[in-house]
Amino acid sequence: MKENDIPNHRIGRRAFLQLAAAGAIHLSMKDIGKAQRTYDMGVVVHSYASRWNSKVPSAKYPGFKDAIDMLQHCHTIGAKGIQVMVRGWDKDFVKRFNNANEKLGMYLEGSIWLPATDADVEAFDRDVASAKAAGAMVIRTVCLSGRRYENFHTAAEFAEFRKDAIAALKRAEPIVRKHKVKLAVENHKDWRAAELIEILDMIGSEWLGVTLDFGNSISLIEDPMDVLNTLAPRAFTTHVKDMGVAEYEDGFLLSEVPLGQGLLDLPTMFETCRKHNPSITFNLEMITRDPLKIPCLTDVYWNVFDGVSGRELANTLRMVKTKRFKSALPTVSQLSPEERLAVEEENILESFRYVHSL
Repeated sequence: MKENDIPNHRIGRRAFLQLAAAGAIHLSMKDIGKAQRTYDMGVVVHSYASRWNSKVPSAKYPGFKDAIDMLQHCHTIGAKGIQVMVRGWDKDFVKRFNNANEKLGMYLEGSIWLPATDADVEAFDRDVASAKAAGAMVIRTVCLSGRRYENFHTAAEFAEFRKDAIAALKRAEPIVRKHKVKLAVENHKDWRAAELIEILDMIGSEWLGVTLDFGNSISLIEDPMDVLNTLAPRAFTTHVKDMGVAEYEDGFLLSEVPLGQGLLDLPTMFETCRKHNPSITFNLEMITRDPLKIPCLTDVYWNVFDGVSGRELANTLRMVKTKRFKSALPTVSQLSPEERLAVEEENILESFRYVHSL
């Protein structure tokens, strides 16, 4: 297979129209009300990557211009809360958000960038204060916006990133401690689970913990259950997802798929998280996109890893082979903007159906 020959499951226009005609795009509140809600769930803004600030002139899927739009829509589909960026929320927006949410009774979790320099601390402080004023008691953050094996090409580059990330967390900790807001660091295709715990232990603050992403660490050659057992005791919140995998010549493909369709043992993951933190929130991160390439059979991939065993690699590749997605992994880049918005919404709704069925 050539590098760009990614297996795909193309959603044709006829199938799309049939899907819409069958009424699968929207769940009514009546239907949701009948569902058994063993696990209430919120929605991460990245689940609406296409709809957030969308400029597509769609009557059915209008873009979300801000967190209030997203909050109101997520309420209609049965979500209990949202996790969304809180950058630059002024007093007027916080007031409008609170007024909107007073009628809905949903929870808010913030998402924020760490202060990369001392000059960023003041803005970080303002954003944390605004998030708390809007009701957020947990704020998710990441140390790296990209992916470890793509952003860095040498061990020295990754070591420099690690040093800078620790410094940023040390700048952030006094701020969240002052506001009594929990800062939850995601395993965001940057840290392996033990590395993240090592950093949190180094800083040693009750206000720093984990956003446990259910599937990201597969890309770093980690078993999802090992990641769960390592990070769940420190988790304040979650990114709930299910994962599909398939082989390709340089490693494997990794894709978010609707809950219940992938390889993860979601009921066990839910219960393990709840056992360690009964108040933990479950937030859906169903990113509708083409599969990601994990080039774990190339030299450059391994330049930024140390201490990963051959057994771990073998186990991951065996998992990819034995738990390959039941069909070709879905792609969306071939769809029109309107069709992509529709598939994004359906993937989210299908995930809620699964959770309500547990």
